[in-house]
Amino acid sequence: MKRLRIGIVGAGFGAIGHLPALRSHPRFEVVAIASPSSAAAIAREADLAYAFSSCEEMLAGCAVDVVTIASPPFAHAGNVLAALAAGKHVLCEKPFALGTADAQAMLEAATSAGTACGVAHEFRFLPQIQALKELAGHGHLGELRNLEITLLRSTLRRNERRSRSWWFDAQRGGGLAGAVLSHMIDQANWLTDYAPAATVGLRRTANAQREDDRGHFESTVDDGAFALLDYGNGCVARLTADGTTAVESYTCALHGEKRTAVASGPGMTELTLYTVDSDETDELTCKPSPYSEYESLGPNVPPLMELYDELVKKIEGKPNVLPSFEDALITQKALAAVGYGA
Repeated sequence: MKRLRIGIVGAGFGAIGHLPALRSHPRFEVVAIASPSSAAAIAREADLAYAFSSCEEMLAGCAVDVVTIASPPFAHAGNVLAALAAGKHVLCEKPFALGTADAQAMLEAATSAGTACGVAHEFRFLPQIQALKELAGHGHLGELRNLEITLLRSTLRRNERRSRSWWFDAQRGGGLAGAVLSHMIDQANWLTDYAPAATVGLRRTANAQREDDRGHFESTVDDGAFALLDYGNGCVARLTADGTTAVESYTCALHGEKRTAVASGPGMTELTLYTVDSDETDELTCKPSPYSEYESLGPNVPPLMELYDELVKKIEGKPNVLPSFEDALITQKALAAVGYGA
C-alpha cells in the first residue's frame, strides 16, 4: 500500500494535532514541517527529514504529495495557492481564509489544479456528532426545526493570562469567530444538509485589555461570537461561542418535531449523546472511533485520522465525505455576515 509523502505548514496545531495524527496514520509519511521559528526543533524531536521556514521553501526543497496548511489564518491563502500551483493535494485548517474573496480564489485555484483538496473540520467525525447526523438523516427526530450549538470556555476571562500573539489581532484572523464559530457553522450546515439562506450575528469583545508576562496589551478580537442561521426551510440554527464564562461546556442539540437529540459534555471532544421526547430521556451508546487507541496523543487525533482517511479516498478517486473547499466558502460567507474579516 503506497504511503503518501506529506509536509505540514505551521508549528502550532500543526505540531500538536496534525503531526501525531499523521505519524500514526498508515497511509502517510510525514517528511517535512515548515515554520518561521520552530520547524528545526520540531523536526529534530519528531525525526523528520526536512525543516523549512516557509511553505514556499518546503515546496522547493523536498518532494511531497500532500501539504497540510496549519499556518495562522492570515497565511492560508498564500500557502494554499502556492501548494496548488505546485500541483499538490491540500488540506487546509479553518478558518479557511480572512475573507470571501480569498476563499473564492482558493476554490478556483483548486478547481484549476485538479488535485484533492479539503478543510480540517475534524469535529464532523466525532462518534456522537456522526450519530446526530444519522438520527436526523433517517427521520428519527422528525422535521428539524431548531439547532442549538453552544461552546462555553473560561480561557478568555478578564484575569486569564494568555501570551500576546496573532490570535489577539483581528487583522491577522484571531478571535473566536475564526477559531470556533467556523467549526460550528460547518457543523450546522453538515447536520442539516443545507447552506444557510440568511445569516445574522455579531462578535463581542468583553475583555479588550489583557495582560501577559510582558505587561498590558490590547486585544482587537472577539471573545464571543454569535450567529443565527436561517436555512429557509423552517429550520434555524443558533450558534454561540463564548470564551468568558466560569464553566466549560459544549452542547449540540437538534430539535425536531418528534424528538430532540443532544450531544453534550465539557468540551467538543468529550460528549455524551441523549434523545429526549415528551415521555423520556435516553442515553445512547455510540460506536467508538476506529482510531480511539490514539486518543492519548490528543483528543483531536482520532477525528483527524478519520478526516485523513477521507482525504486518501479523494486522492484515489473514491467516494468520500471530506469537507470541501466549496463547503468552506459557504462557511466563510456566514462568517463574513457576523463581521469576521470585515
